[in-house]
Amino acid sequence: MRLPTALHTPSFALSAAALLVALGGTGYAAATIDGGDVRNGSLTGKDVKNQSLTTKDIANGSVKAKDLKPGTIPVATRWVLVNAAGQIEAQSGGFEIKAAYGAGATGVTVPAGAIANVYLDANEPLDDNSIVASIALQNQVEQNANGNTNGLAAGPDANPEFSGEITATRCGITGVVGCAPTGTNDVNHFVVSPRLSDGSPTTALDRKRFYIIITGDSSDYVAP
Repeated sequence: MRLPTALHTPSFALSAAALLVALGGTGYAAATIDGGDVRNGSLTGKDVKNQSLTTKDIANGSVKAKDLKPGTIPVATRWVLVNAAGQIEAQSGGFEIKAAYGAGATGVTVPAGAIANVYLDANEPLDDNSIVASIALQNQVEQNANGNTNGLAAGPDANPEFSGEITATRCGITGVVGCAPTGTNDVNHFVVSPRLSDGSPTTALDRKRFYIIITGDSSDYVAP
């Protein structure tokens, strides 16, 4: 049977489409509307129902501390304790020694100019972290054969078990910091420079035991 011509009008077509959407409900809409139907930048926070997004809706690692309001998430802290031999004594996890006092890990060559330092891999980009270094005393180790490990001997560097200087920074800062051992001159590595109190390089007899503390955004940390 042929429908009357009057029904073949634009208003009839729109009504029929509306009826199909109504009958299909949300399932129809979900099946026909995708990201291509929404103009970039047109949706705002008020268009999303409060508490409707969950962790599974957000890709892992896609949200950084800089994307959030200050104080929204707690500051992460990672730490490592390195002994006088340039070996990791204890740590919170994820740090690796790449070179220490001239000895490099497998595949790491240490140029002569880098033999007074210790180089570590943090296994995360450090461009959004701070690095703090401090000397750790070792008063059960005689380092300069003066028979005194109580830190009370008079004179410059008479107490190497206690005294000294230390600096640290991340590697790979163009025009500021370059790290020489193979594979360390990038944002994931940092260098530590223990020194005597007068700035002289330490020797095997008076090397420093030290702590490193890293704070900031560690959401980009990847376990080795």
